[in-house]
Amino acid sequence: MTYVSLADLERAARAGLPGEIWDFLAGGSGTESSLVANRTALERIFLIPRMLRDLTDTTTEVEILGRRAALPIAVAPVAYQRLFHPEGELAAARAARNAGVPYTICTLSSVALEEITAVGGRPWFQLYWLREEKRSLELVRRAEDSGCEAIVFTVDVPWMGRRLRDMRNGFALPESVTAANFDAGTAAHRRTQGASAVADHTAREFAPATWESVEAVRAHTGLPVVLKGVLAVEDARRAVEAGADGIVVSNHGGRQLDGAVPGIEMLGEIAAAVAGGCEVLLDGGIRSGGDVLKAIALGASAVLVGRPVMWGLAAAGQDGVRLVLDLLADEFRNAMGLAGCDSVSAIRRLSTRTLGTADDPGK
Repeated sequence: MTYVSLADLERAARAGLPGEIWDFLAGGSGTESSLVANRTALERIFLIPRMLRDLTDTTTEVEILGRRAALPIAVAPVAYQRLFHPEGELAAARAARNAGVPYTICTLSSVALEEITAVGGRPWFQLYWLREEKRSLELVRRAEDSGCEAIVFTVDVPWMGRRLRDMRNGFALPESVTAANFDAGTAAHRRTQGASAVADHTAREFAPATWESVEAVRAHTGLPVVLKGVLAVEDARRAVEAGADGIVVSNHGGRQLDGAVPGIEMLGEIAAAVAGGCEVLLDGGIRSGGDVLKAIALGASAVLVGRPVMWGLAAAGQDGVRLVLDLLADEFRNAMGLAGCDSVSAIRRLSTRTLGTADDPGK
């Protein structure tokens, strides 16, 4: 089959995965209003391209958290990737390494973080706050010792949102898929009608993070610390005060608070508020290189891409993930040139319009 867009890979993944595993990947919380809004918000944003620019030396390279990357893209943390392919995180990490972009290892990875970092490349580690602070900080230390380049601290999961697809399916992990980074017991494998075993497991293991948790992580590592899940301007400013090196503007892909504003809606305001005090990244709803261009024009230094990478993994393993990243690279470079930009920094000088609002000049 020929894949010319991420939507092609989405269809292949959906056709190849069992229904309840597809629902685990694709679903959101509640009525999925935030999940849908992530795409709707991006689709309403339009760019004002510039013409007659010299594009001879166009480059997509960028610096993210002090290191060069081939694209302003990182692979987002996604739990239990062996649900989608037997090689799971190893296949995805190898593809990210070969594409020259960071790969974020999830606390709930189905392969131990040390095995994933052994692949090489640009590994980051995503942290969920566990009930015992000591265990959380042990994960931070393991990540640093094994070669991770940043700690991405997810702050929007005091507990899991009500993901109704999983509840209706009575979703539980198969015995072959486990949380490989710590002894998690059997809760995630215990199927109960009308309930998500994964949600039950996280309720047992996770604790709500606080600003004191951020201070503990910041004091425990010399790595850059990025707070993922920030939507309020006030929280973004406080993140800078707390010493965060970056924030990810995100509503967790519509999987936490149903009704939370899409990250792209808050991106420009947050980027202006932090005024360079830390890097600002965007997560949620990115489905093309054009979407990446929009995010950077609105103030992001880079974006995180999650579900599309898993579509590639499910469709064709490592080769599928690499195809996703290659498609994004081709689309991004094409969009850059058509917008009159020869570099990522030039994109930040583009203007945008959001149609259907007061910003719409046709109103």
